[in-house]
Amino acid sequence: MELEVRHLRVLCAIADTGSLHRAARELGMAQPSLSTQLRRIEQTLGGQLFVRTRTGCRPTPLGRAVLSRARPLVSELAALVTETRAAAARAGGPQLRIGATASRAIPGWLRRLRARTPRTEPTLQMDVSANSLLRMVASGRLDMAFVHEVEGSPLRVPSGLCLRVLVEREPQFVCLAVDHPAAARHEVRLRDLAADRWMVDSTVDGEWDALCRVLRAAGLRPDMLHGDYLTAYSLAATGEVVTVSQPTTRPRSDLAVRPLLGDPIGVRLLLAARSEDELDRGYAELEEAYWEAARQAPAYREWLGRADGPGTAADEAAAGVNDTLDDDAGARGPLSSPAALPRPDGRGGRRVPAG
Repeated sequence: MELEVRHLRVLCAIADTGSLHRAARELGMAQPSLSTQLRRIEQTLGGQLFVRTRTGCRPTPLGRAVLSRARPLVSELAALVTETRAAAARAGGPQLRIGATASRAIPGWLRRLRARTPRTEPTLQMDVSANSLLRMVASGRLDMAFVHEVEGSPLRVPSGLCLRVLVEREPQFVCLAVDHPAAARHEVRLRDLAADRWMVDSTVDGEWDALCRVLRAAGLRPDMLHGDYLTAYSLAATGEVVTVSQPTTRPRSDLAVRPLLGDPIGVRLLLAARSEDELDRGYAELEEAYWEAARQAPAYREWLGRADGPGTAADEAAAGVNDTLDDDAGARGPLSSPAALPRPDGRGGRRVPAG
């Protein structure tokens, strides 16, 4: 077997994650395929590169020697590909390549980007994995990505990326059937769901682990099912399962969206790009679109009003939004300013260091 750059990427991923399982997820491979590839690489190089233990993988002395030569090569090639792709994108005309994990803010974001720069056509790449999108930005395949970072499961941010916080901590709600007894509450206690099965998309970075941690902390051991969220919402509507939900999710006639008491599950919303200038090309439009989506979600709007307590300026702002929503739909225009809603983090737009 001829040693190729993709083989060097495999070695770097295993060393960086310390686990064949995590490396396989990062590379988008099945773990058995990664194990087979590692064995072939070791056979080609003539020695064992990693020691496998119950806690993960660590490089052998030979492995450290190979990694010291592999990392610069992988880094240089990545820089070459990034610069070439960026140059090709510029040569092909004005284009803004954006990526995102699922969010109700995306339609409004695209609409605002088109309105601001009619000659620049935004293209959209969706992915359930925030880490995958960050790698695409770092490699030059995307200009920016809107991602969420699940609390307790930090994202693996490639070096060289700039991050800007949209919401420091967005609470995650629960979706359940409208006739579920807990749906009668304004806030659902986890113990009210003790007898329910949960369905979670385990391909979403950090989400399965976060829910397991929260349920264990509450002393609960419910049945956990793997499934995408489209399926989860359909099953939740029939009472088969309950599932985690973004607060901007709108209720349906058969599906209730409720906050969890104490907001035990949170995510941080981030925009990532390779430079501050690139972040400026899309942040303001994303911010407006997000708070427009928040205004249109009754449970989230109510939660935001309660979060700052009665009698505060933020509470009055929420009341103003409620008044606006009660007006005739034809008289309402798009949300002109995200300040129309109180923010769980006080104010978006904070820059954070990558890594």
